[in-house]
Amino acid sequence: MNLQKRKELVEVALGKREADIVLKNGNLINVFSGEIYKANIYIYDKYIANIVECELDSINTGKNIIDINGNFVSPGFIDSHVHIESSHLTPVNFARAVLPKGTTTIIADPHEIANVLGIDGVKYMIENSKDVSMNQYYLIPSCVPSVVGLENAGAEFNDRDIEEMLDLPRVLGLGEVMDFVGVINQSDRMTKIVETALQKNMFVQGHAPGLIGNELSAYICGGPVSCHETTIGSHAVDKIRKGMYVDSRESSISKNISSIVESVKYMKSPRNLTLCTDDREPRDILEVGHVNNCVRVAVKAGLDPIEAIRATTLNTAQEYKLDKIGALVPGYFADIVVLDDLTNFNVLKTFWQGKLIAENDKLVVEIKSPELNIETLNSVYVNDLNENDFKIKAPIENGDIEIEVLSYLTKERSITAQKTILVKAKDGFIDISENSNLNFVAIVNRHKQNNNIALAVVENFHLKEGGVGSTYSHDSHNLTIIFNKPSEALAITNKIKELAGGIVTSENGVVTGTLPFPIAGILSNQPAEILSKEITEMNEILRKMGIESPSPITAPSTLALIVIPDVKMSDLGLIDVKEQKVINIFKA
Repeated sequence: MNLQKRKELVEVALGKREADIVLKNGNLINVFSGEIYKANIYIYDKYIANIVECELDSINTGKNIIDINGNFVSPGFIDSHVHIESSHLTPVNFARAVLPKGTTTIIADPHEIANVLGIDGVKYMIENSKDVSMNQYYLIPSCVPSVVGLENAGAEFNDRDIEEMLDLPRVLGLGEVMDFVGVINQSDRMTKIVETALQKNMFVQGHAPGLIGNELSAYICGGPVSCHETTIGSHAVDKIRKGMYVDSRESSISKNISSIVESVKYMKSPRNLTLCTDDREPRDILEVGHVNNCVRVAVKAGLDPIEAIRATTLNTAQEYKLDKIGALVPGYFADIVVLDDLTNFNVLKTFWQGKLIAENDKLVVEIKSPELNIETLNSVYVNDLNENDFKIKAPIENGDIEIEVLSYLTKERSITAQKTILVKAKDGFIDISENSNLNFVAIVNRHKQNNNIALAVVENFHLKEGGVGSTYSHDSHNLTIIFNKPSEALAITNKIKELAGGIVTSENGVVTGTLPFPIAGILSNQPAEILSKEITEMNEILRKMGIESPSPITAPSTLALIVIPDVKMSDLGLIDVKEQKVINIFKA
């Protein structure tokens, strides 16, 4: 804010200059004092010039007076950690979807598209989000690929790449440091990458699933200051006590806020508790909500409403050192949400920088989409394959044989374990036809660098029939296929290449469903309303095939999450996450 603007705001505050907008008779939620009281808000240009209790207001003038009629007035919501790509929307379409829900600021980590398109992918997200009537801040992906040597993605970032990107517009720091093992063991790569951000006095976002005690302390000492991967309440207590920001997550597939709130609600206003969405599908955004839904869930779990709002406003703004947002006070940006009550948290109006952006769940401004060349590129590079490429060669011709498999522990979560099981070899190949709990899995490298194909067996994925393949596959976004017959995997691969990426289902070699993601194989150009219907249709197909996940289209991607314990899959084979090594599926 320049000197002239400050002078004008002073005049508005004193009643010597007319405000642009006056929001009258609102129940103002003050996140600094923890109070709610009747007040009028005076907005001039992008800023709040004055807030006066209704009965004490002697000004009562403005160019545009809006009566709030006793509804609640909150700072605009801030999402402390989100991957826009997980909504499969472009940044523009994402803004169009979340603004009516009261989200005025997000901190996004574009590591999904970075794993496909490298630096160009990061620049695309920033460029596409340039004029979206909200604050879209970015963190530079720290782990591309997630763990060097354990998977091959479409790019590989070193500390010099990170340093270059940290200077891009609207960049706040380093994205989630997923290689927590590398940080704790002080690997040369992770030490250099984290140090690059710290030398610039920038934020370092963490990723610490299951870390507690000494290992958690070591991780924090290594540089990261936050974690959105907390799923157990007692772990949240340990992290908050140690000064780590706990970005409590309520995504389409991982719902952790209730568990965390139940364990920390006894604390007196923890300043390092925030709420985030992480990965949320368009239908959930449109029908359930965005950050306002996180607040709703937190309050239902027992968190005081003012504390819940503070966890999505002031706490997050202070976490990222964002100036002049996160509260409704003079001199701050006029990012304001009007709510119906403090139970449902339905959003009636959204203001961003003093401008009414959305009302009654609809945008009232036009947000234009830029035309960018990167959206026309086909990022799927896979050679012509045949059915034999999807068969696991056995070390014996026929008979029983023990193999190592990736086994899911529950239907709801992505936590897995290594397990030894007995299967049959038939005509020199692994045969799982007699075990309904097993499926084949293939990771097909779809980037330019190589033609790797890794095959294994997964237990308890619950794909009863047919096959499903996806180029949206954390974090490398190689083509992940879960199938029962090689013909299904081949049909999926061929269709994926034709679509330039997406999700495809097949049965007996015939394609049964498609969901195109032509931008980097992970994004659609469709608006949320249309894409929501397309995703819902695909989810229904997958549920009929046996996948009972809260987000069936996301389920295949969890197989390749080689930074989530204990065993996952990459284009190099089965991966021991904690030991960071490839597992031989056959007993030596």
